[in-house]
Amino acid sequence: MTTAPYRLARVRPLDAVTAPLAEQFFVRNDAADFNSPEGRLWQIVETPFPASAANQNSAARTGWTLGDTVGEDQFTLLAPCTPVNVLGMAHNTGAPGRALPPQAFHKAASSVVGPGDAIELSPTVGYVDPEAELTIVIGRTAKNLTLDTARSAILGFTIGNDVSARDAQKSDELWISAKSPDTFTPLGPWTVVGLQDRGVAISIVHNGNELTAASSDDLGWGVDEILVYLSAFMTLQPGDVIMTGFPAECRQINPGDEVIARVEGIGELRNPVIAGR
Repeated sequence: MTTAPYRLARVRPLDAVTAPLAEQFFVRNDAADFNSPEGRLWQIVETPFPASAANQNSAARTGWTLGDTVGEDQFTLLAPCTPVNVLGMAHNTGAPGRALPPQAFHKAASSVVGPGDAIELSPTVGYVDPEAELTIVIGRTAKNLTLDTARSAILGFTIGNDVSARDAQKSDELWISAKSPDTFTPLGPWTVVGLQDRGVAISIVHNGNELTAASSDDLGWGVDEILVYLSAFMTLQPGDVIMTGFPAECRQINPGDEVIARVEGIGELRNPVIAGR
């Protein structure tokens, strides 16, 4: 991974053409200050996932060809990738988690939404928590990684909100019904390439109230160890995401709430909460 961080985003023009496959483009920004004028101007780039058909660029159009510059007032941010696999690490908070064998769970790819999209809670879902997580974005096909090679599979990091239905989690040993409802995996707002992922703050803001933060150093199993564990039994695909665990404070969410997942060095992922059908 590069030591000079930059951002990659997947975006849709505000005047996108209606088509069976909705328009999408990948853009890059190298500004250190995300909120500066330079931080709001992006350059059209090729897809960072050339091996994944689900992540291809749309056909060029005027003003949106490779190398063109577009402003944030011209597009909507989407989830930064369209993963084949969405994985999370269970009980991965501090020493208690490390005392147990590493264990992953699966979230449906259909649960992924982007920044600003609503988290929808069904009338029967019960108690639901958000979980802000440092999330690995895979950049290449990878199998049987080692601690020496694990980093070569990482494109960068994004923010994931591992929305979890706690009542369902109690009765479903595999957690599928708790983790995979539609809209239960917000991702974004972009991927940061070159992020130094040690010691970054992780927190939730619930209806404007920032809850107690924690650090990525509080995770029981680190990024490299997680990649070694997962790639030992499955092939990781470009655009796959791995949510590393939530060590900070959370709070129940309900329709009408707003939840912001924060990860230092990446920014914040903001989503409203609404009542679903």
